[in-house]
Amino acid sequence: MVVYASLYPFTGWRDQGVVPLAFLQAPLPQYWTGFDVASNLVGYAPLGFLLMLALHRSGAGRSSWLVALGLPVALSLVVEMLQSYLPARVPSNVDFALNGVGAAVGVAMALLIERLGALRRWSQIRANWFEPTAHGGLVLLAMWPFALLYPQPVPFGLGQVWERLESGLTALLIDTPFLEWIPVIQLAPTPLSPLAEAFCIALSLLSPVLMGYGDMRSRLRRMVFCGLLLGGAFGVGGLSAALTYGPDHAWAWLTPQAQLGLVAALLAGVSFVALPRRMCHVVMLLCLAVSLSLLNGAPLSPYFAESLEVWEQGRFIRFHGLSQWLGWLWPFAALVFGLLAVSRSTPAPSRTL
Repeated sequence: MVVYASLYPFTGWRDQGVVPLAFLQAPLPQYWTGFDVASNLVGYAPLGFLLMLALHRSGAGRSSWLVALGLPVALSLVVEMLQSYLPARVPSNVDFALNGVGAAVGVAMALLIERLGALRRWSQIRANWFEPTAHGGLVLLAMWPFALLYPQPVPFGLGQVWERLESGLTALLIDTPFLEWIPVIQLAPTPLSPLAEAFCIALSLLSPVLMGYGDMRSRLRRMVFCGLLLGGAFGVGGLSAALTYGPDHAWAWLTPQAQLGLVAALLAGVSFVALPRRMCHVVMLLCLAVSLSLLNGAPLSPYFAESLEVWEQGRFIRFHGLSQWLGWLWPFAALVFGLLAVSRSTPAPSRTL
């Protein structure tokens, strides 16, 4: 994420006759914004934080904080040097310093929470709430809110890629005999009806709920998890709309069909709390398959395409591509995860408190 945000859009590489390390001795920039300062600090803080946690949990020595701080600083130096080859980017000694400070803050926070015993408490919470084999599902669940940040034609409807994939393949294979291999839809796709859209929203929300159920031990905790996930999805949906259309339109996505989909997902999530773990993954696969089929059979509206220009040309342009890829690929990664989970040997019976 750091490299993507620092080198986007990855085009126009050329030697501008500038020594890559010249920015270290350059005068301080005259113009800067609070957003630039905050993004440089916040961008490297999670990296230092996660590196310090990983080294600590791996049993590294007391000097591990030097590695956790040195690696982000080295990465920042390399990235700033590479920016000298991009005409659209300007290497800055202030950015380099802020990146180092951000990494140091992350390392300090990791050391602090370890000293306070938060890591031990988290390990205990994880052991109480999730099965010991819960790994990939937790990673996908952690990435799901970030995938929702990129605006979707249907709220929470991740994975609508067919129209873009078709146009991209057509542009790539034009003037080649392989162009005829692309299955082209002869008739214009029909937009989703309000009821079909509500059904698609419910399935899209139910998929991560069932993914979490597949790694959880008790019915009570499953119900709490369902409420927390749907509440978080509601908040992320408002944040995405606020970033795209402005704070005044943060809840413009909350149409009657979106409300119906949220309620349906909540009711279905509560009714599925007693499902066995393997059956949770099976139903999750069905939800993903049906929602992807509905989404990729629907067209992209011109109004939605116009609204994306606001997102992509704003100050979050460095991050929109990354969240877009997450939104495209998350359902397919969840499909792979679900297939692997279903194909594993039958798990031991879990508690149903």
